Amino acid sequence: MIVSATTECFYHLPLPEALDRLVELEYSYVELALHEHGCQLKPSEIAADLEKAVGICRATNRLDVIAYDVQIAAQGEAHYEQFEAICKLAKATKVVTLTVPSAELGTPFNEEVEHLRKLVAIALLQGVRVSIKSQVGRLSEDPDTVTVLCDNCKGLGLTFDPSHYICSPHGNKNPDKLMKYVFHVHLRDTSKKQLQVRVGQGEVEYGRLITQLEKQKYNRALSVNITEMPDVDHNSELRKLRLLLESLL
Repeated sequence: MIVSATTECFYHLPLPEALDRLVELEYSYVELALHEHGCQLKPSEIAADLEKAVGICRATNRLDVIAYDVQIAAQGEAHYEQFEAICKLAKATKVVTLTVPSAELGTPFNEEVEHLRKLVAIALLQGVRVSIKSQVGRLSEDPDTVTVLCDNCKGLGLTFDPSHYICSPHGNKNPDKLMKYVFHVHLRDTSKKQLQVRVGQGEVEYGRLITQLEKQKYNRALSVNITEMPDVDHNSELRKLRLLLESLL
């Protein structure tokens, strides 16, 4: 396993500045946040000029890109066209894993299965894997639903974020059974009442999680995803979690 960080940690900064920050914090691997409503690289920009996007994603200031976190705002066929462009970007930059959000709560289950199957089929043509992100407020907030989605969409995996199962309306459900579906991991510290707290003040059992992942022969990234908190040294938190995770590997 390797330790990385996502540029979502610095979602308010342009991509070059976010990368510079992560280099200063001595990260070697990076996950790029491709969010349409962000200020870094957007899915619509990738679809409009794939060659330019490939150049941007190769100029990462010595950081190796290990995953893309994708949030597409477009609907209908435009959504799938942008996703296909991102899959081509992933192939060109030798990235295997794309994280996408699952549908919001209330979305018909069969509709979501059809959507995810289409994404997986598009990705497969480029040798890329798709995983849904653990996220409160979406279908993936419930471990049981994640299991059914992954079982019904062959080739679909999970970007496991334990925070969303600790600070969750389904907190009484054990997410351990999800380990076999994990393609990628997002980490911060969290409590039952607060999604993000200072490292060491929450309930995430990093050592236990790593042991569980090792049993599944998981050998990919643990991606730090900490956003800024009031009156807390953001850089210190990012450095602290990197050092903690590296000490456990």
